[in-house]
Amino acid sequence: MKVLSVSSEVFPLIKTGGLADVVGALPIALKPYGVETKTLIPGYPAVMKAIRDPVARLELPDLLGEAATILEVEHAGISFLVLDAPAYYSRTGGPYVDATGKDYPDNWRRFAALSLVGAEIAAGLLPGWRPDLVHAHDWQSAMVPVYMRYYPTPELPSVLTIHNIAFQGQFGADIFPGLRLPAHAFSVEGIEYYGDVGFLKGGLQTAHALTTVSPSYAEEILTPEFGMGLEGVIASKAYNLYGIVNGIDDDIWNPATDPMIAQTYSAATLKDRAINRHRVVEHFGLDEDDGPIFCVVSRLTWQKGMDILAEVASEIVHMGGKLAILGAGDAALEGALFAAAGRHRGRVGVSAGYNEPMSHLMQAGCDAIIIPSRFEPCGLTQLYGLRYGCLPIVARTGGLNDTIIDANHAALQAKVATGIQFSPVTAEGLLQAMRRAMQLFQDRKVWTQMQKQGMKSDVSWGRSAERYVALYSSLVSRGA
Repeated sequence: MKVLSVSSEVFPLIKTGGLADVVGALPIALKPYGVETKTLIPGYPAVMKAIRDPVARLELPDLLGEAATILEVEHAGISFLVLDAPAYYSRTGGPYVDATGKDYPDNWRRFAALSLVGAEIAAGLLPGWRPDLVHAHDWQSAMVPVYMRYYPTPELPSVLTIHNIAFQGQFGADIFPGLRLPAHAFSVEGIEYYGDVGFLKGGLQTAHALTTVSPSYAEEILTPEFGMGLEGVIASKAYNLYGIVNGIDDDIWNPATDPMIAQTYSAATLKDRAINRHRVVEHFGLDEDDGPIFCVVSRLTWQKGMDILAEVASEIVHMGGKLAILGAGDAALEGALFAAAGRHRGRVGVSAGYNEPMSHLMQAGCDAIIIPSRFEPCGLTQLYGLRYGCLPIVARTGGLNDTIIDANHAALQAKVATGIQFSPVTAEGLLQAMRRAMQLFQDRKVWTQMQKQGMKSDVSWGRSAERYVALYSSLVSRGA
């Protein structure tokens, strides 16, 4: 089976969050099942710098008004199609925002162009290769099934995965002529959304199947609380909605072989984590004592509950805990966390920005990872925590609810607990979870048992890949 995957970011070429990890790991997980994937990605400067000896497959003189070239290259075990369009992607900022953190004003055109190329490849534009199915990810490529629906081309089955419904790609109606779609596409059945153009909304309407990245999130987005205004559209497609929990690449995230950590270890040699712990202490300027180190590796945003963490940081310190925080995001939240570090030197350390090696080291050296998200479609950091014996302390929502077994009395008695869940997602809710964590940490036998149980969890792509293969096969067998 041949699959075209379309995404705005893919690890290891370009990453701003978990979307990149998922899109990078899934093609590799699908290979053993006979699925051949080509992944279409924009040619950002970081991508163009990383790839070696790409082959130019096709020139596009007029891609929504700009020239582009489709390049093909193998990188890190993945077959990439790179959309080299300097007018759209050769910029000094990030994939979505400029150097000041503001959205590029032409994001609609940049990602419509990506989607249009995906639809044209689906229709046979690329010489010698045509997919059996197209898999689009989030709003940036949600227009692929839209173009597949409205362009006069043979229609293939399409899947759209919602990684986070909070980001929808909504733009003013004035951009519609620039999309080069027929007039009737601007309708309730198409991409019209409360008088605007909705990229994600259009994809939801036109894709043959919708997936989310956990079963709980699939249920949550059918409600007004989590559906972000699109719950009605999703409900109308609920018969083709599937919640498939994400996995992680357990070759990259393997504490026994990880080259990014100071000392490798396994469930049988947990004492070796002490060397990694020491490196974390050094990096964040923390006191060298036996108190637990709670880490945070996250975007610093309201969705991720970072305002709640900032509110309770002092109480965590007074309980005897230490905080190591890695991330970037909202300036006010960054400021609040740096202020906490200033008040509690040696007890709270903050490192701003994205640092992949440090995120590995923190999972390998810290005692627990705090994930107080208000909503979390799946989340990957808790899966990394399980793999590395860094106990997840998570809000009871979305994929966090699906992947962590709470250390309640029954789970502890049965020796199946892998972390701590809490609800409601408030300052007091998080504090109560932290009190439970501090109590559990005092009993090192119980804590070690939870670490080992978490490390035994199957967080790989195996079962999830099987579900994707089954979905793909059912769509291909019945046709578009």
